[in-house]
Amino acid sequence: MPTELNTPALPAEAGTVLLPLARAAIAARVGIEHGASADAEWLRTTGATFVTLTRQARLRGCIGTLRAARTLLEDVRHNAVAAAFSDPRFKPLTKDEYAAISVEVSVLSPLVPMHFSDERDALAQLRTGIDGLVFEYGHHRSTFLPQVWNTYRDAAEFVAHLKHKAGLPPDFWDAEVKLARYVVTKWREEDE
Repeated sequence: MPTELNTPALPAEAGTVLLPLARAAIAARVGIEHGASADAEWLRTTGATFVTLTRQARLRGCIGTLRAARTLLEDVRHNAVAAAFSDPRFKPLTKDEYAAISVEVSVLSPLVPMHFSDERDALAQLRTGIDGLVFEYGHHRSTFLPQVWNTYRDAAEFVAHLKHKAGLPPDFWDAEVKLARYVVTKWREEDE
């Protein structure tokens, strides 16, 4: 993996800290007690995260930050609450659903702009299952985490759906398209 695509160095137990923090932030909003420790010093470093919620193995909310601007502690809490209550694709999470959700936290590397001559060149550079991708064209913007590769057969299908998510036709391409990639370190509650 290129050295420019590295997530922040986190301790081995990071998942056992980040996952309860995300769940506790959601619990507080629905009036449920759920303790989580927030005293680890590394939580004070800046970081970009995504929090993904699933219910019965289906997406229930996913919100995140592409560029580090807050501490990991603040970012995880903010994105957990946003994934549960502000993802426009879903109704806000209810107290009754709380116990049925699974939480996943992804910590992102810095974005690295891609350089390519055309769409074919860009597709050839993508690493299936490794690269998260940000697509930009004018005011159109979207991203897929690396985990989304599991849903698509190849880079062409992955990018076509990313363009559709940005509000453009799947076969759209223009010389002004900008792509940036990133990698993640992720933890899911089922893994802990």
